[in-house]
Amino acid sequence: MKYLSTRDKTLRLSAAEAIKMGLSRDGGLFTPESFPTLTEGEVRDLCAKDYQARSAYIMGKYLDDFTAEELAAFAAFGYSAEKFDHPAVAPLRQVGGSTYCLELWHGPTSAFKDMALQMLPQLLSASLKKTGEEKTACILVATSGDTGKAAMEGFADVPQTKIMVFYPKDGVSEIQKLQMVTQEGENVGVCSVVGNFDDAQSGVKRIFSDEGIREELAGRGYFLSSANSINWGRILPQVVYYVSAYCDLMNAGAVSYGDEVNFCVPTGNFGNILACYYAKKMGIPVGKLICASNCNDVLTDFIRTGVYDRNRPFHTTMSPSMDILISSNLERMLFELSGGDDAMVRSYMEQLKAAGRYEITPAMKEQLQQLFYGGFCGEEDTKATIAALYADHYLIDTHTAVAAKVLEDYRRETGDERVAVFASTASPYKFCDSVLSAIGETPVADSVERIGQLQAVTGVAAPRRLAALKGKKPRFDAVTEKDKMEDVVLRFLK
Repeated sequence: MKYLSTRDKTLRLSAAEAIKMGLSRDGGLFTPESFPTLTEGEVRDLCAKDYQARSAYIMGKYLDDFTAEELAAFAAFGYSAEKFDHPAVAPLRQVGGSTYCLELWHGPTSAFKDMALQMLPQLLSASLKKTGEEKTACILVATSGDTGKAAMEGFADVPQTKIMVFYPKDGVSEIQKLQMVTQEGENVGVCSVVGNFDDAQSGVKRIFSDEGIREELAGRGYFLSSANSINWGRILPQVVYYVSAYCDLMNAGAVSYGDEVNFCVPTGNFGNILACYYAKKMGIPVGKLICASNCNDVLTDFIRTGVYDRNRPFHTTMSPSMDILISSNLERMLFELSGGDDAMVRSYMEQLKAAGRYEITPAMKEQLQQLFYGGFCGEEDTKATIAALYADHYLIDTHTAVAAKVLEDYRRETGDERVAVFASTASPYKFCDSVLSAIGETPVADSVERIGQLQAVTGVAAPRRLAALKGKKPRFDAVTEKDKMEDVVLRFLK
């Protein structure tokens, strides 16, 4: 299978080449030339397999330059009991009637990014060998909180790689920040950016498209790659857990094969919900794709109006991983909606860069609204949802609360009571202050001590790696202006 750039579909790369490169040099994102399908028989077979086997099988549908043995070994290592603290890896939890929660945070950094970033380093390392690459890959990451730590955890001390993470200086939780700045590994670097996530993400994209920097780094023996969801090697492992969730619903007797299931996903960069759309394209009976935003509601407005307009106030919220106004993975969806019209996608991206907005065609808007529902949840409703679910004996984080509330709004608005799954993307212990406040407690002053406080109050055990943050000393304290990120990279790769 070949992979095409969303901005130039004449560019056709193998899976290994696309994963190695991360982002196309024309600024586009790599997408499969076609989507494999899963038959009813294959889905039923997957129901009898564990998560590791499901992962290897589904990824094998796309990665034809990797062997089944390679993918099985990658999945066994990436989703091992040593790394994930739940035997199901991505368990489903019934939270009432026809509503289920897909818990995606049982990995080493307690966030859903682990589901892909325990796989990507193995895929990238293998891709370097398959393509005969001798240079060292420098992984550049812009993070709104969780990707950075998960990427560093996955790439720490991986041969032939270095990784530099940029995060918004005042735009992540204290626990997220502490996870990043205490990261171990000789090949890692961390720097905060004065600005928001969009500034950090735009800076990384700018570096990727700077031919002068690429040439300078090539002379030093490096090339740039990405661990953000712009890399196909990040999106593909996320497709797996939506297929797996449907299998688990079948195993639980909640649905029979062919029954449609609605999925509600808390969304900022559009990668997570895009993976669910790809599962639908493979034949999984996904009903409505419910896109849940916080008060940075650019995606909600886009789905409702067909106009993407980032020219609006940026809000720093208690769900910081969704504090995003430029949703990079939406470009892949535009490619789908336009029927693979790379010139149209390129035009929309040029409009976004120049004016901060674009408007899709009426036909694309109609397709979009048939597939997606967009809703958002403000700060007070986020708190109230955490409190309500806690009263029902289920502790969730702020991002998960956004999804739970938007799903509730969707059902009330549409009357659609089909079985529904909302994605839980982080442990509540990553956002202790907000969760404690939502359940009526006053957080203690020290951010790490809040982990113990939340555990004592709720009786819910904290993830062991978060509890281990106590007493860890920061290794990184660098800060940069958004227009100086290039200098940070050049110093890191001197």
